[in-house]
Amino acid sequence: MKTLREVKPGETVTVTKLTGSGATKRRIMDMGLTKGVSVYVRKVAPLGDPVEVTIRGYELSLRKEDAQMVEVS
Repeated sequence: MKTLREVKPGETVTVTKLTGSGATKRRIMDMGLTKGVSVYVRKVAPLGDPVEVTIRGYELSLRKEDAQMVEVS
């Protein structure tokens, strides 16, 4: 499966699954990253951290460890 960390800038993908557990998974869900939502990847920093995305009409920056937990298609 492809993760949000592997998506190139300018691509739009759909969240298929959230991995991880506990507080980290809950925090990602609270930011609006839930199954079925559309995510547009705006920018990726030169070293891959952070990843800037547009989701549900707002911009969000994710650490690469968190982006790795979001499977997309």
